[in-house]
Amino acid sequence: MNENSCSFHNEKGLRDGQVESVCAAYPPPYDKDTSALRALRGIPISELKNHGILRALTAEANGWEPRVVSAEVLRAQEEWEAVDNIRTETGSQASADQPGQLISFNEALQHFQTVDLSSFKKRIQPTIRRTGLAALRHCLFGPPKLHQGLREERDLVLTIAQCGLDSQDPVHGRVLQTIYKKLTGSKFDCALHGDHWEDLGFQGANPATDLRGAGFLALLHLLYLVMDSKTLLMAQEIFRLSRHHIQQFPFCLMSVNITRIAIQALREECLSRECNRQQKVIPVVNSFYAATFLRLAHVWRTQRKTIADSGFVLKDLEVLAKKSPRRLLKTLEIYLAGVSKGQSSLLGAQKCFGPQAPHSKDLTFTGVCDLPPHSSEGTWLI
Repeated sequence: MNENSCSFHNEKGLRDGQVESVCAAYPPPYDKDTSALRALRGIPISELKNHGILRALTAEANGWEPRVVSAEVLRAQEEWEAVDNIRTETGSQASADQPGQLISFNEALQHFQTVDLSSFKKRIQPTIRRTGLAALRHCLFGPPKLHQGLREERDLVLTIAQCGLDSQDPVHGRVLQTIYKKLTGSKFDCALHGDHWEDLGFQGANPATDLRGAGFLALLHLLYLVMDSKTLLMAQEIFRLSRHHIQQFPFCLMSVNITRIAIQALREECLSRECNRQQKVIPVVNSFYAATFLRLAHVWRTQRKTIADSGFVLKDLEVLAKKSPRRLLKTLEIYLAGVSKGQSSLLGAQKCFGPQAPHSKDLTFTGVCDLPPHSSEGTWLI
């Protein structure tokens, strides 16, 4: 019998699909390698590349050398090598705050409650200064003053609005990542600078440049909107409306303008009555922001507004919001109650009203603070 041949026996084993290879004179080939692989069998797949096993299996076993490497293989190898290197540009350390971990509104708020904001607090003007007849009229017919015990909370809101976005702060980075993931449905972190922020409705690749007049409070409001299960549905519907081929608008820039309206309403004491009733400031401001955004989306959809109408829509919205904040808040309550029952739908079925509109980058946008009297032209908010 040839010494390299093997006899096959045990017919029962063959019927069961089991084949035994018997070489009388020689041990099984690659016995040492087989033992090594058996010893490493329990190693997780994510650790195999650290032991060089994948390379050994693909390039060295049986002396096989790959001749042609396709583009798909090269791309897969690059992605594999990057598995352990996924990081955001927040400068955070692994334990401080894992880049992939979402952050809640309360956690982000707690961050601002614990850090030193004294330099920013010096800049705030808690209320509008009135003189002459305006002061007398406000005293006689205006809203009540905010209770003394709530003024510190009000000042915190206004102080956060003075803070900018710091890309080196891990909490700031996590807030941005959470907003991006919740709106887009992405599972992965993204760079803090890049064209992908324009897809969310920022003016450019750096969201920090679009927060003028609202500061980090604008991002906290977006975070509040996307981290509550009921308001998240509303945010996603408005986001879809903002991407409509006719009625598109820059979602995040519009949100920043609504935060501005909320800041002005707070400073003008339009929200004081509701804050005094609830004995809270931050939840009232958050709800007022969400209710105002809901009203804007309703007007935008039902009246078929376009980007050319943005400045006028925001001006009218500001007047209504300051005049009837309780009315807006009640509308939000009804909407959210319907969402909890699975009945509310802000947008419903979208219809096309003509040919494709230009991409939003080619359009202009007028912010609530940028529209001069009797102006018919808008500019991107900066």
